[in-house]
Amino acid sequence: MGIELVIENAHWFWLSLGGVLLAAEMLGASGYLLWSGLSAVLVGLLTWVAPIGWPWQGTIFAILTIITALLWWYWLRKRTLSRPQSTLNQRGQQLIGLRATLTEPVTNGFGRVNIGDSSWRVKSEQALAAGTPVEVVAVDGITLHVRSVER
Repeated sequence: MGIELVIENAHWFWLSLGGVLLAAEMLGASGYLLWSGLSAVLVGLLTWVAPIGWPWQGTIFAILTIITALLWWYWLRKRTLSRPQSTLNQRGQQLIGLRATLTEPVTNGFGRVNIGDSSWRVKSEQALAAGTPVEVVAVDGITLHVRSVER
């Protein structure tokens, strides 16, 4: 009795499966179940409108899942490639372009600068006196590469 009911009402099976997959997506499936759930709902709506055999329903579900996942991947990839790379949690990268004043002179290529409440090691190609305004041009680990700037 149970399986006959599912076979006669395939659209409810697919709509229910889509709802379960979409609910599971909310638990944190990173987007994949969203597209499977959407595909199941579409198959449910299609079988509601036109009676389709179970083998075709499974095939349509598989094809729709692959197509929607690939379209999402292409859209997301294009979107992330067009954005500049994030410097979140990369404090050194966030300092590029910042201007500060040397607190210790640059001798033998290295000196120090205070930025905020931190003291940073700096590297410069030229010897600079303490009090010289500098700009951060690059970061190498915990060393800031700086160049002298005009006041």
